[in-house]
Amino acid sequence: MTGPSPSSTALLTDHYELTMVQAARQSGTAGRRSVFELFPRRLPQGRRYGVVAGVGRALDALEDFRFDAATLTSLEGVVDAGMLDWLGSYRFSGDVWGYAEGEAYFPHSPLLVVEGTFAEAVLLETVLLSIYNHDSAIASAASRMTLAAGERPCIEMGARRTHEEAAVAAARAAYVAGFEASSNLAARARYGVPSTGTAAHSFTLLHDAEADAFRAQVQTLGVGTTLLVDTYDVAEAVRLAVEVAGTGLGAVRLDSGDLGEVAREVRAQLDSLGATSTRVVVTSDLDEHAIAALAAAPVDAYGVGTQLVTGSGHPTCGFVYKLVAREGDGGEMVSVAKKSHDKTSVGGRKYALRRRDARGTARAEVVGIGAAPADDATPEGSSDRALLVPLVRDGEVVGRATLEEARARHRASIAELPRAVTMMSAGEPAIPTVFV
Repeated sequence: MTGPSPSSTALLTDHYELTMVQAARQSGTAGRRSVFELFPRRLPQGRRYGVVAGVGRALDALEDFRFDAATLTSLEGVVDAGMLDWLGSYRFSGDVWGYAEGEAYFPHSPLLVVEGTFAEAVLLETVLLSIYNHDSAIASAASRMTLAAGERPCIEMGARRTHEEAAVAAARAAYVAGFEASSNLAARARYGVPSTGTAAHSFTLLHDAEADAFRAQVQTLGVGTTLLVDTYDVAEAVRLAVEVAGTGLGAVRLDSGDLGEVAREVRAQLDSLGATSTRVVVTSDLDEHAIAALAAAPVDAYGVGTQLVTGSGHPTCGFVYKLVAREGDGGEMVSVAKKSHDKTSVGGRKYALRRRDARGTARAEVVGIGAAPADDATPEGSSDRALLVPLVRDGEVVGRATLEEARARHRASIAELPRAVTMMSAGEPAIPTVFV
């Protein structure tokens, strides 16, 4: 039997999304106008801010959310015939507003506001949450790592430490949050993320002598390549590397040991050999704390894998997708909210502003219900920056941004936050969330 189309995202959902719609159709409530909100109740413990990523992927997924014939066949026995007919013509025709990709977020930030009928909007819950929770977790970790690295570039290289598709999304999210390149070629092909890579220990072990491996790499890739120098003896490898490539050798990579101490020894040796412009690249289970600890070491770039693609201890952001308003019996919009213990939500369609002082430093995440206030309602001596931008209008994507625009948004958003965000220690959110 032919399976569902690989391009369709319609099955990236949960069984109960379909049964809810089927039951709502039966009760006559499926067509009620509804507002759903995707938001975090809190930041991961100890984090001072988060970073929104996955917006572009979510918009792609929304466009591909179609139930073709093969997909409908796979749902026989899950829902009834009438529901299958309805799914066959499903097209999201509502509106979506959201934080721009690369933007910082805080507790209760309304990252997405989805407006449409209940049936149209509820089906998108799982696919939106899975993309936003994963990509924002990676971007949030990557942002902390690039802050710790300062002007030194970070390279994403975690594909072998996670699911193959998660690896592609992780490379994209890391690039949004300031990483310079990735080892992942699928991310290069799909999203234009710059790729980089040279050789692993196996390449050195393949050859009869370390010098032979270095010579083959330099002859193939040029003297600007990066040679891995810790397969055997580091000092001897550095000597051979400069002997083979000359003082114009691009870089050496260290992947083991006390990276700070070894980097200092290697830097001194390179300088003594005249290779003063040869860079020192370090890898080996780095996270933001290890990168910060290397700030005083003569390191020129960081390669980050496992800790990045697992969110550096926080592989999800805990985002939720809740109904916050729906059409009442008289056609008016009614605020609704979940009141469960420890899982409450705030009803009503939200707006969000980043309140800044006269120097442009963010001081609060302002979240309100209804229409955003006029500019003249902003407290004297401060300015408010609107955070929600149109992403989808009448079912058509209108807010697609390039990765370079997302990277620029990330830089600007982080730059306006208080200096506390540069601290890698656990702390409270950098700015408070204020409901008005």
